[in-house]
Amino acid sequence: MNPRTRLWLVALGGAGLAALLVAACLRLPVFGGARHPYGDRAVRASLSRHTANTVASVNFDQRAFDTMGEMTILFAAVLGCVVLLRQARDEHRGRPEPSEVAVPVRRYALVVLPVALVTGLYVIAHGQLSPGGGFQGGVVAATALHLLYLGADYAALERVRPVEAYEMGDAVSASAYLVLGLAGVLAGTAFLANTLLPYGTFNTLSSGGTVPLLNAAIGMEVACAVVVLLARFLDQAVEIAEESGE
Repeated sequence: MNPRTRLWLVALGGAGLAALLVAACLRLPVFGGARHPYGDRAVRASLSRHTANTVASVNFDQRAFDTMGEMTILFAAVLGCVVLLRQARDEHRGRPEPSEVAVPVRRYALVVLPVALVTGLYVIAHGQLSPGGGFQGGVVAATALHLLYLGADYAALERVRPVEAYEMGDAVSASAYLVLGLAGVLAGTAFLANTLLPYGTFNTLSSGGTVPLLNAAIGMEVACAVVVLLARFLDQAVEIAEESGE
């Protein structure tokens, strides 16, 4: 296929997509209006299942299957990164040189690290109650570990970040999400249906049925995935070099 043909195909596809987007936007309700049918239904469904955070109810109950697709995209992206950035035959792994860190930076990073880590875990654990959840908390918890790289050096980060364990945690967390979905099928309901557990007391950690479990699985999957992703990029930047020394 020559460049001119490819350009025409892209132009036709883009024009069709633009027409669909314009048609969809013309049917949107007026901004600031009082009619929000989807939001009203989402809030009612959330309250009926004792989930205080409506966003978490949408993500892990009303459209939990879509969330599984988002998790699969992240899992596939990390898997591709691991395959592409693996150590090649013409590369070797060298010891990183100890880095010189300014004392204020070191103190700040080491003080903030446990606070950021606990904050990330808190956001995951309370995703069904307050703004946040597995996706946000997982990213916060994963990046909190890397404050050790800023406050100390790469060797210190490697000691608290065994990549193989996080790779296993990524796979186990993703599998746990699927197992929870299949449990609903085995119980005689739909895949990922929120019917396995009692809904509990509203606005408590045990409320929401399967929402807290799915949220926790996503939180651990995201945290492990981000750690593995950053580990592969940092390995290439800090440790892995070509045999020629470049």
